[in-house]
Formats: sequence, C-alpha cells, structure tokens
Amino acid sequence: MKPDDEVAAELAQLAAEIHEHRRRYDVDDAPTISDAEFDALFARNAALEAEYPHLKRADSPSERVGSAPAANFGKIVHARPMLSLDNAFDEADVAEFIGRVRRFLRLAADEPVRLTAESKIDGLSASLRYEGGRLVSGATRGDGTTGEDVTANLRTLDDIPERLPAGSPDIVEVRGEVYLGKADFLAFNQAQIAAGSRIYANPRNFAAGSLRQLDVAVTASRPLRFFAHGWGELSAPLADTQSDTMAALAAMGFPVVADLTVIEGVEAATAAYRAIETARSALPFDIDGVVFKVDRLDWQERLGQVARTPRWAVAWKFAAEQATTRLLAIDIQVGRTGSLTPVARLEPVGVGGVIVTNATLHNEDEIERKDVRVGDIVRIQRAGDVIPQIVGHVTPEAEHAALEPFRFPTVCPECGSAAEREAGEVRRRCTGGLICPAQRVERLRHFVSRRALDIEGLGAERIVLFFEAGLVSTPADIFRLKDARDTLLEWKGFKPTSVDKLIASIDARRSPPFDRFLFGLGIRHIGEDRAREIARSFGSWEAFAARMTEAVERLRSRRAEGPALGEIPERHAARIAVELAEVIGVTRIGGEVAEALTDFFAEAHNTDVLDDLLGEVVVAPVERSAVGSEVSGKTVVFTGTLTTLSRDEARAQAEGLGARVAGSVSAKTDLVIAGEGAGSKATKAAALGVRVIDEAGWQAIVDAAR
Repeated sequence: MKPDDEVAAELAQLAAEIHEHRRRYDVDDAPTISDAEFDALFARNAALEAEYPHLKRADSPSERVGSAPAANFGKIVHARPMLSLDNAFDEADVAEFIGRVRRFLRLAADEPVRLTAESKIDGLSASLRYEGGRLVSGATRGDGTTGEDVTANLRTLDDIPERLPAGSPDIVEVRGEVYLGKADFLAFNQAQIAAGSRIYANPRNFAAGSLRQLDVAVTASRPLRFFAHGWGELSAPLADTQSDTMAALAAMGFPVVADLTVIEGVEAATAAYRAIETARSALPFDIDGVVFKVDRLDWQERLGQVARTPRWAVAWKFAAEQATTRLLAIDIQVGRTGSLTPVARLEPVGVGGVIVTNATLHNEDEIERKDVRVGDIVRIQRAGDVIPQIVGHVTPEAEHAALEPFRFPTVCPECGSAAEREAGEVRRRCTGGLICPAQRVERLRHFVSRRALDIEGLGAERIVLFFEAGLVSTPADIFRLKDARDTLLEWKGFKPTSVDKLIASIDARRSPPFDRFLFGLGIRHIGEDRAREIARSFGSWEAFAARMTEAVERLRSRRAEGPALGEIPERHAARIAVELAEVIGVTRIGGEVAEALTDFFAEAHNTDVLDDLLGEVVVAPVERSAVGSEVSGKTVVFTGTLTTLSRDEARAQAEGLGARVAGSVSAKTDLVIAGEGAGSKATKAAALGVRVIDEAGWQAIVDAAR
C-alpha cells in the first residue's frame, strides 16, 4: 500500500481535475477531455477511496453530480435531486450492478430482477415542472440540487407540451435530455461555414449552447428536440414500474425512446446492449451508451441513492473511438496555483466526426509511463467529446528509440522560477507565486469566471489584455476599471456602449455571495463545493474572518514553539493541521484544507490584497445550513440482526439523514439501534448511558424526517 500522504495528494489532484472538467462540460459547454478520459479519472478516484476510505475528501467528486448554475440565469431548486448515473464498461460491471441490487434488497436467489434498457441520449439534462396541468418552470440539472431557470427557452421546443391531458396529477416533474438531430447539426454547421461564423464540435455542445441563450429568440431559431427518460416530484404515482410510468409519460405527450424494453438477467442485458450498439449509426441522434434501471418502483425507493448516483440504475457506456496521428509538440501551461500541465499538440485528425488537435497529458508521470516523444505516431481515443486521450505510441521501435525523450522542465516557462515537485504530489509547481505572470493572470481569470464572481464581458482574453496593459494586477483593480474609461475608449474595438456595459457588469458584482467570493480567491484546496460548505457553516464573511484570525494565531503560536510546519515530523504536522481544523470548526473539514486556509490568511501579501478588495466589495451572507433530522450530525451504531431492511439500507438511511454511522460503541456515540440478538455493543451502550432503541424506533425517526 502507498503511504497516506501520497494517496491524499493524488486524491486532492484528482478532485481538482475532475471538478474543473465538470465545470467545462456542465457550465461552459466546452469540454477539454474525452468522456473516456474523464471516466478514467473518476474510476481512479473511486478506486483510491475504496482502498483508503479514511482519506476520502469532503469535496470528493463521488459526492457531487454536476456544476453550479451560471449566474446569468435565475436559479431553480429541484424538488428532488437530479442525479448522475454510475457507469459500467463491460458485462462484468452489469453483473456486479445486478448483484449489488440483490444484496442490498436481500433478495432470494430465485427472485427475478427485471430491468428496463434504453438508449442513453447524448444531450443536456433538463427538468420540466407542471402544476395543475400547466408548464410552470424548466431548469437545467446544474449541480443536481439547483439548476438554471431556462423556462422561456424550453417553451420554444415543439416536443415539450404546454399543457397536460385532463386527469394528470396536480404536480408532475418530467426529466429528460435536450438534444439536436444529426442531420440538423450538420446543416447548421454548413450554414455557419458559409457565413464565416463559429461552428460547433458536436451536437451535444450545440444543444447546450443553444438552450442556455439569454436571447430566447436564438433558442427558438434552432431545431432542438426533447426526450423524456424519467421524472422528479409527482403528487400521485403514474404506475408501479419504470416501464409503465414511461408509457404513461408518452401517453401524456412526451417523446420517449422507441427502444425501451424490459429484460431480466445479464445475458438479456448484454443482448439489449449489442442490439442498440448495432443500431447506433442509423439513429437520427447521438447516443453514448445504454441505461439499465430496476423496473419495480418500490425497489427503486428502497435502493435510494449514494452521493451523486442512484443505486437502481447504471449506464453501460460505448467503447471509445480511436485513430492515430503524429505528436508535434508538448507545451507546458501554468495554472493559477502554479501547477505545470503538459498539453500535447497533434497533427489534426478526425475521430468520430470531430477534428482534434490537442490532448491533455496530465503530468510528467503520465508522459513517462506512456513513453510518448515529440515526433511519435500516437494512438488516440475519443468517446463523446473534443479532446482525446493518448493511449500510447505506435511508432516502429527503431524510429521511436531515435527520438529524444521529453524532459519535463524544472523551471517555470513563464517566469523562470524553480518548478518543484513536493513529496506525494503528482504535479510540479512553479515557486514564483504572485511574481509569476501566468499565476497572476490565471488567478484573475479564475476570480471573474462563471463559478466565481461571473463578471459578464470580462473573459480570459480581456483579463490578459488589461493585465499586459498594466490596468489590472489584483482583483480590486477590476473594480477600479471605471477610472480607466477614457483610456479604454482610445483602444481599438472599445466603443462607449461596450465599455459602459462592461463597467456596469463589474458594478453588478460588488456584492458577491460569500461562497462565490471565497471560491474566487483561488485558495488551494478550496473548490466550489468546499467554499459552499464553509459559507453555509458560517453564514457571513465577518464570522468566517474572525474564526480565521483565531486559527492564524494558533498556527503562529505552534510554529513559534518549534520549527516550521514543513520541517517537523509528519505526525506532529498532521496534529497541528487537525487542531486548525477543530479551531475553524467546519463539519468534515480536513487538516489539509485547514492548513491551506490558515497559510493563506497568515501571508501578509494575501491579506493586503484581500483588504484592498474588501474596500471595493461587500460580501453578501448566505443562508446557514439547517439541521435536517433528529440524528443530523450525530453518531449512530447498528447492532444485531435487522429484520425489515439490510445493513446497507440502514446505513444509507442514516447517512441520508445526516448521521455518521460507526462500527463500534464509544462515549462519542449518540444512538444505538439494536436488532435481534444485539449483544456486547448494546450492553456497552447501556453502561455508557448511550440511548438504545429498537428497529421500530429507528423507523419512526426515518418516517418523521420525510
């Protein structure tokens, strides 16, 4: 097994990469890696978490669905979460999925498990809400909890009924995919080429970009379509099974895929997969796999969900498409935290109808492992989106041996500072900090990005332009751009209307929400989810800043007692980090995050920049987290034999209510649920004065929280 520090570092890097790629896919509609490459990152993260569960991060990619909605649109909170699907890649994965369902429900060996099988549409997820038979709202998936309000845009789709038939339930939420047909996509791109305008890489990006238009007329002018594949809130059930409910939705006027069938067993699932895969090229729309769902809805209810995915469904993804091309160069890009990322420049090649020229190589270990060299003929694969994964080289051995191995730089290509790789880190980082122009520019770009302050009209290109002109070097300078209005008007392409619109957009962000502001600061390990968790824990920036002052004082006092944190034994450094986490006091915050926060606030140049910024903005508070149930935040233990549900189901219920499930009883235990034959744990709980209830008592707690 690897040392914990190495695993923790890799999990941190994976979390950052996966969250960034999700943002590019869900928010920007501009992914930079293939589906296959993203799935590989996610699978690696899941494997490490399974092997090292004690190192699982609070901002783990396995705990979230998508990305936060863009600030350009209003927000809609989904009545029921819009989940993502777990992936399967072969027959064995589907067999394991069925096995997990059997084990969770404690089914007899001869109990049939019927599944529905249907094409997985490659589009943009959307939710439609009907009240009293009328369409009242429509939203994108967003982060699974909150989506973008695109009601007006969705009303322009002919496939979406404005009214439901008489007799429909009072509340009906329909979930599905907005997509574009292949023929319509090709016709649009041909027209764009003729007009000398932008073309889209694939139908999914086109559909996403078309639906998320601020000008509804643009959406209306594009031939978007809709397929229903599920539902959210229903005031009354439509049927007892997945298949019959989908038939009911079709009868209400919603398009559903024609290939939906009910099957039983792994062999039938494989046959359904092969049949849909064979028909794929003849379909008038893009699909990227086959979705299997447990047909019985009462079983779906019992199975529930784990983090971002339902236990009752899985998507068997199609294999990646491959091609070969020549590796022309490996460029090094410097990110906002100083990380050096290698990017492969490829001789243009078509893969699955898309011309690709770039590939992400992740880090120096990846280059060494695959032994790719500039000049190699490389095999690439693509599964659904634009930038492919390099599988390896296929250059004849003699020719490959004559090529110069790639030497990863040990100095920053932007500022010349040393580029160091700390123990356990998978990336090399520039040590130049804010003297590195790349990092300063990337931090500014991050600050104004969609997930942070989301300043309309201030994109990456303009940030670079203003930085190079000396107008913007810190976040506060952005809010002082109005003082440079006359200067901007002298520049080519800057007209009074556009300059005033930019200044107005900046002024509109002078009261950013606490979570977006914190995320925008670009503090290492503080991703979007972590920033939201911290903001909801404190409510106001002032309360958080006061707690950080206390944490910094604790850090300085501990460092004054001995050598610097990085120079003392690892176990003591870890203890200090844990103490900092306790001082900060955020649920589930780790020592790594606590140390990153206190290090940031302990640096004078950071607090100077922050104080300057707070002179220009007022951070808006957010609603603090509410207690969700009687056992929210408490530690519970199940012991004995449970007769009405499996141990997995009980754990899922407890975690869903916000409780922590422990395996042993201690003084920190808050509640013990004792099933039949409960022994030493129940006895120990009684001796410690811990509350003990039976299975019926636990069910009462679950029912009360619903």
